[in-house]
Amino acid sequence: MCLAVGGCADGAKIVQQHDMGGVVIYPFKEGQGPMLSSFRKDALDLMKEKCGSRLYSILREGETKGRTRVVSPLDGAQEVVEERRWGIQFECK
Repeated sequence: MCLAVGGCADGAKIVQQHDMGGVVIYPFKEGQGPMLSSFRKDALDLMKEKCGSRLYSILREGETKGRTRVVSPLDGAQEVVEERRWGIQFECK
């Protein structure tokens, strides 16, 4: 069922943070790429929320460690799903 509705991947989340910024990651699909992922907007929103009224700068971004999980869309059947993730390191101004 997870695969039929577009996957059950975690969305965007901040994985490292400090007073002046952090690192946010989000999943993306192979054919779509990280820039067109629906989770990119969520990642940018998290950065805006973290920085509040201040602007932010993207210091670095690129593919980061993903994860592999086993899903069972049908009884008795298992499928290994590799999730690719994109990371953005940002700094509040």
